[in-house]
Amino acid sequence: MLNNLNIGKRLLLGFAVLLLCALIAVGVGVQRLQAVAQASATLLDEPLATERMVSDWYRIIYAGIRRNLAIAKASDAAMAQFFAAEVAESTRESVELQKRIEPQMKSPRELALWQELAAVRKDYVGVRDQAIALKKEGKAEEVAQLVDQRFIPLARVYGEKIKELQNEQRATINRMAAEIQQVYRTSRVLLVVLAVLMVLFVAVCAWLLTNSITRPLAQAVQVARRVAAGDLTADIGAGSGDETGQLLDALRDMNGKLSGLVAGVRSATDQMATASQQIAAGNADLSSRTESQASALEQTASSMEELTGTVRRNASHAQQANALVVSASGVAEQGGAVVGRVVQTMDGIRDSSRKIADIIGVIDGIAFQTNILALNAAVEAARAGEQGRGFAVVASEVRNLAQRSATAAREIKALIAGSVEQVELGGKLVDQAGATMQEIVRSVRGVADIMQDITQASQAQSDGIGQVNIAVTEMDGMTQQNAALVEQAAAAAASMVQQAGALAQAVSVFKLGEAEGRVAVHPAMRRRLAVNS
Repeated sequence: MLNNLNIGKRLLLGFAVLLLCALIAVGVGVQRLQAVAQASATLLDEPLATERMVSDWYRIIYAGIRRNLAIAKASDAAMAQFFAAEVAESTRESVELQKRIEPQMKSPRELALWQELAAVRKDYVGVRDQAIALKKEGKAEEVAQLVDQRFIPLARVYGEKIKELQNEQRATINRMAAEIQQVYRTSRVLLVVLAVLMVLFVAVCAWLLTNSITRPLAQAVQVARRVAAGDLTADIGAGSGDETGQLLDALRDMNGKLSGLVAGVRSATDQMATASQQIAAGNADLSSRTESQASALEQTASSMEELTGTVRRNASHAQQANALVVSASGVAEQGGAVVGRVVQTMDGIRDSSRKIADIIGVIDGIAFQTNILALNAAVEAARAGEQGRGFAVVASEVRNLAQRSATAAREIKALIAGSVEQVELGGKLVDQAGATMQEIVRSVRGVADIMQDITQASQAQSDGIGQVNIAVTEMDGMTQQNAALVEQAAAAAASMVQQAGALAQAVSVFKLGEAEGRVAVHPAMRRRLAVNS
């Protein structure tokens, strides 16, 4: 039955049984502990509490008896009154305890003692009240006689009865404690016996569970060892329905598939040997063509290096010509700037000449006015006669000066006019020279731009040829690497042939069935196997 369950369910069943046993043990233990606890609670709630109340009652009664004796024998009224208040309080406490104790009296012995105690208490209270009444009446002798003859004996009997009730409660407590101890011992024995039975039951279950798992595993290990030794002829029967049975089924499938795999590998080694020989022949042909391509690339690289040198020289010459053109452009620009300054100077001279001409015109006008004034002065001097003769001479001299000034002004004006014409002609020539210099500067700049473009194009051409040269060099290097790789591939093909032989020898250790072992082996591979063996 266990063999039809998987290992997980078996383990689950085993743990469930173990858990059930543990729960049973815990349940029994809890039940016995509950019994002990209930008995202890009963002991604490009833007998022990009753015993404490009886003890308190005895203490209060004993104190009341002593106070009553003190009242009966006291000669001081104040002291008697003091003890009377204490006695009243003790009586009240005693009555309350009596009411609490009476419901706890359940056993026949307790009920009998309680009835006896009630009768004694009744007599005791009657004698006490009688003694107190006689004390109030002042009958001291009768009080003393009543106390000695009846109160003290009754008080002694009253105390003894309470003591007997207290002893009965203690006996009940001891009896219940013994019962609790007996329950404890019984529970301990029961738990020990139950634990032993459960250990035996769990041990049997564990042995059955372990045997159901380890026995098929041992069979699977034996099969795996035969496969590891290369024996693929083992006949593996059908397993059970658990994981170990599935493992045996998987080993049987693995054994069959491994047999087919080994047969396939033996067949593939022959094909691998043929393919590796073809690869080796192809690699030899490829190596020859790669060497021819490498030689052609070396020649191309040499030609590209020469072309690169020529282009670099052209680029260098273009850079030098560009530098000369840039220098000429700078000189032309400086000449244009000088001509511009000359034009500005000629414009200044022309403006100054015009201003001088204007000033000469003013001087000519002044000379003309002076001449007119001199004429007027001469006329007036002639009219004055002898008195105006000296003034006439002065006017004549002023007129002569005015005429000479006018003549000089006209001559200067004529010279200035000629100078202005020459300056204007020079200005026109300078303007033409400035325009020509600007044309020269623009032309030089155009040539400089063209030379710059030529220089950049030459540099780009040089860079492009350099990159082409680098690419050719890299192609040469890659071709050399390809040649090396072809040689390595040839060596790898040869190694593949050797590895195919080693693989065939490795799989030859497996023992196959007759149908699976009938696999053809290539003659070359058979010879290689013979040499290796």
